[in-house]
Amino acid sequence: MSDDPYSALGVSKDASDGEIKKAYRRIAKECHPDLKPGDAEAEERFKSAAAAYDLLKDAETRARFDRGEIDASGQEKPQQHYYRDYAEAAGNPYRSGSNFGDQSDMSDIFSEFMRGRGQGGFGQREPYEFHAPGRNRQYTLQISFLDAVYGASQKLTLPDGDRVEVKIPAGITDGQTIRLRGKGDPGMGEGAPGDALVSVSVAPHPLFQREGDDIRISLPISLDEAILGGKVPAPTIDGKVNVSVPPGTSSGRTLRLRGKGVRKRGSSDRGDQLIELTVVMPKEIDKDLKQFMETWRDAHSYDPRAGMPS
Repeated sequence: MSDDPYSALGVSKDASDGEIKKAYRRIAKECHPDLKPGDAEAEERFKSAAAAYDLLKDAETRARFDRGEIDASGQEKPQQHYYRDYAEAAGNPYRSGSNFGDQSDMSDIFSEFMRGRGQGGFGQREPYEFHAPGRNRQYTLQISFLDAVYGASQKLTLPDGDRVEVKIPAGITDGQTIRLRGKGDPGMGEGAPGDALVSVSVAPHPLFQREGDDIRISLPISLDEAILGGKVPAPTIDGKVNVSVPPGTSSGRTLRLRGKGVRKRGSSDRGDQLIELTVVMPKEIDKDLKQFMETWRDAHSYDPRAGMPS
């Protein structure tokens, strides 16, 4: 994946949201693996563009990347903190130039410190032990549309360089969070380490759209297929199938393929695939078609807008 999402999409850093979206769609149409199977270079370009679009489509995430707070994969960049950052903090009573208060205050603080350390003679308490759980870490992981449908495993690189495997459950939706126990910041004392919270982002697909557990596509059909009906090929997430187009089909009619959608969480059942048919006219109306329609209209004209309010 490119370290620069703007370069991956071929846009400038001041590109508008519309320009970014348009650039991603263009690359998806040119390089999607379903459209160019076996083309490794095209697939890699599509993956880079999808990851870049996911980062830049959200205004807040884009701004954080521009400020250098996160990298191109959406992961937090480790921030350097120096002693001076803490020593000079406004809330630190011991910062340079501060008034240390009267001597009685300092004596109380020193006495409490010594008691906590178990120093100062016989009969003192044991050293005070502090335990606290580690902080959780937030990450973003982009996956493909089909990986979200079927489930998958991906590697995630943590700030310390450790690579962990993230198991993507089948049917996961955009924005869901996967918790990796013990992969956050270490705890203090005997405190347990925090967790890694991985927010999943699902890249859009050029053909399929998800509606809950259903999959929806728009399928173009020809004029003669709409009038006469017949079998036409249609893509599904499992591969191509032939569907029956009823004679006299109009644009907008939707066919339903049972059990061709996404597997439902906690069940072996699957949703459906919805195929919305769109009648596409030929690019050129030739003389024969024009003459036939003129003759047909004279004898069979009808008003498809009858009943609409005037």
